[in-house]
Amino acid sequence: MRPFAYLRVSDEAAAVRAAAEPGAAFIAGGTDLVQLWRAGAVAPDRVIDISRLPLDAIERRGGVLALGALSRMSDIADHPLVRSHCPAIVDALLASASPQVRNVATIGGNLLQRTRCSYFRGTAFPCNKRRPGSGCGAHAGENRLHAIFGASDQCVATHASDVAVALVALDARARIRGRNGERMLRIEELFLLPGDRPERETSLAAGELIAAIEVPITPWARRSGYLKVRDRASFEFALVSAAAALEIEDGLIRTARIAAGGVGTKPWRLTACEAALVGAPPSEATFRAAAACAADGARPLSGNGFKLELLRRCVLRALSEVSSRR
Repeated sequence: MRPFAYLRVSDEAAAVRAAAEPGAAFIAGGTDLVQLWRAGAVAPDRVIDISRLPLDAIERRGGVLALGALSRMSDIADHPLVRSHCPAIVDALLASASPQVRNVATIGGNLLQRTRCSYFRGTAFPCNKRRPGSGCGAHAGENRLHAIFGASDQCVATHASDVAVALVALDARARIRGRNGERMLRIEELFLLPGDRPERETSLAAGELIAAIEVPITPWARRSGYLKVRDRASFEFALVSAAAALEIEDGLIRTARIAAGGVGTKPWRLTACEAALVGAPPSEATFRAAAACAADGARPLSGNGFKLELLRRCVLRALSEVSSRR
């Protein structure tokens, strides 16, 4: 391990200033950064410890549920406000990692965990994300777990966060603070497609810090859920996942929001499915018609074509389960 500087900060202004330096990285729970560091996939020059900043509140602020970026995943999943207003977030968090990790990891860190695959983690293989210009080993290699949406010639890795998928479906926003003040950004816009610069994963500027996640309290957020399909029962990334939220009024679907995980280089909105649902009755026929659109526009690789049908089935089951919630 090469030498690095460590700085513990006590206020946001100091954190932002310190993180503006090239090669800097924030650390709080450290569950993602430390394991990638040990694997040799990342090597920051400066680590800024933000774990003592007062950003861990979970509270209702008017019409939104505000989740401090340093809130522990386990605390959010167990909070009565979250359970009452946003069950999809609870489902997604409980499907993430392990209880031990959820007791340490923060929601901000979970959102900003690196989009990765085995080629990113294994330093013996080419990876444009780890070393720009070196190539993408997954295109012609083992790509069963890789993306069918949003990929480029430079990168086909999938975004890892479960809760990010739920937050996209619920139209959540990030409250971001930086050298130029504060701004709000939809979670859906936080993540970037790889394009020809896969090492850039988010639209955050140097030194910007996520202070909180704000989720609108809506009828469809209360009727929401998250379904994850994976190779083993715990501590595993999604092969395919779906977050669904429905507003049903007078026997018709008034609002539908669906996002998918395990299939895209970022959390992927399934807008064709949403359009097929709005204005229709919440019936099995409606859900089947919507789910049939789930893989529209997908571009599977040599080893992950099975994800197309798996995604359709996952969306169908998620819609069926969410429609029965009150």
